[in-house]
Amino acid sequence: MLTTKRFDYVGIDQIHLHPSVANHRPLNETKVAHYAEDIARNGLLEPLVVWERNPGEFYLVGGFHRYNAIRRIRESRPGFFDRIDVRVVHGDLDEIQALNLKLNADRLDARITDYFDAVIFMANANWDTARIARFLDKSEAWIEDILKYAPGMDSRIRSMLERGDISWAKAKAVCKAVMSAEAGQERAVLERELDAIRNGSRRAGKVLTYRSASAKLKKSSTTMYNVSGADVLALLEAVSGKGDAKALADRVRKAFPGLLD
Repeated sequence: MLTTKRFDYVGIDQIHLHPSVANHRPLNETKVAHYAEDIARNGLLEPLVVWERNPGEFYLVGGFHRYNAIRRIRESRPGFFDRIDVRVVHGDLDEIQALNLKLNADRLDARITDYFDAVIFMANANWDTARIARFLDKSEAWIEDILKYAPGMDSRIRSMLERGDISWAKAKAVCKAVMSAEAGQERAVLERELDAIRNGSRRAGKVLTYRSASAKLKKSSTTMYNVSGADVLALLEAVSGKGDAKALADRVRKAFPGLLD
């Protein structure tokens, strides 16, 4: 059973990387640099999560960017952060792997596709739907939809979903259409659905995706904007794909310089 054993203060060199427990997104060096600056100034405010497989044997489960930020600090400041705060967890390897996937997915900018691998992994480890739902704090229906549609989802549909070009409802609709196609017609149905999405996107002229807007605003986090409520509404409508695309683009470009460039 997965449990938190204790909170501890351990040597940084006692924490190792386990081959079966990894950061499931490539390290974002900009994020590492930001953490390094913040931790050097304010300390490690959120403990790393580590698995104590055997007494005194720790493996990193959560906090890969912060861990690498501390390593970066220590390169230029030997002796800094020799010991750090950790949350020590205990459990079987499959539970630790599931926790690792959950921690990777549980972010403010998480997309549903970030949960696909976690849900499929847990199902393959013989976790039932109710247990997965409790672990991820999601509904059983939400988990069932992922298990039904994610494993066979075409990579192009998944990429669109990751970018925010289509909704989860639309992705499921495409999967349903393909799954209900007559034998031998699955590919033709998929291509027809993809064409409809592309044509629909051209007609709608979606101005901005949440992901791109979020990334650009993070890069310019110190920029000050003098905007009205109508400007903010235009930004929200641009991200959601509602309204007149050209008018929204003009307003967003004027109110938030650089966001659409």
